[in-house]
Amino acid sequence: MKYAFYPGCVARGGTPELYDSTIAVAAKLGIELDEIVGAACTGAGVLQEKGLKLGDTLNARTFALAERMGLTTILTICSTCQGVMSQANHRLLNDAAYLAEINEELKPEGLEYTGRVVVKHLVWVLVEEVGLDTLRPLVVNPLPSLKVAPFYGCYILRPSWALGLDENPGREFYLERIIEACGAEPVNFPGRTKCCGFPILLINEANSTAMVGNHTASAKEHGADAMVTPCPLCHLNLDGYQPKAAAQRGEKIGLPILHLPQLLGLAFGISPKELGLQKHIVSAKPVLEKASVRA
Repeated sequence: MKYAFYPGCVARGGTPELYDSTIAVAAKLGIELDEIVGAACTGAGVLQEKGLKLGDTLNARTFALAERMGLTTILTICSTCQGVMSQANHRLLNDAAYLAEINEELKPEGLEYTGRVVVKHLVWVLVEEVGLDTLRPLVVNPLPSLKVAPFYGCYILRPSWALGLDENPGREFYLERIIEACGAEPVNFPGRTKCCGFPILLINEANSTAMVGNHTASAKEHGADAMVTPCPLCHLNLDGYQPKAAAQRGEKIGLPILHLPQLLGLAFGISPKELGLQKHIVSAKPVLEKASVRA
């Protein structure tokens, strides 16, 4: 299986361990990732609020680059990228005049988007294309002692009309299925589909930090040893601001936050160092102890 790989900005900057662990896991799964060279940021929803056409043009350019590579499925490892690109693609594919207008903007680079691209997050690819029956035999280090809370966040679930949830309602539970395939136990908790607080971090840090505290403390109260998220922006907030959230609440939390490929990597027997587990703010050592893996 070969995909046009769009890692997004954060996996190349703020959370490089996500990029590295994705490459390691993809090799185990036989997934060929052909990275889209020269692709721009999706706009992360922020740009779109001020300039929708500019945001859609940037994403159409990325789609056109993938088509020029001869690939029509873009694989992303960022929920925010998934959501923003899905919305842009929906607008482009449902308005021929708008697509033609944007293609005029792409002409100076010799690019044209013909509308053949599908954007799929790694979570969807694992379940829908690789298949859990293919994934399970690769688990050489099952994790039966590990209880993991899934954290979806916003952009991979909303708006449902752009994300294909009507056609694929199971996508709301794919993280749980992958956790189980790794031999671990999924932990349900109230915040699994809520916002992590990252979008308001720069305008209301106190409320954003409180959201981090609410989600992580709740997951831990429900028995979680760790939390796994498919979004690097959620990871930045839930991991990076968790110590401040604990101080704000006046209690210890200490819940390790894993990127999805890191959880898979542990189950596949990939070393914690290669997965970048030493780079987190909240120590992943309790996870390694539960997984019977040496740091």
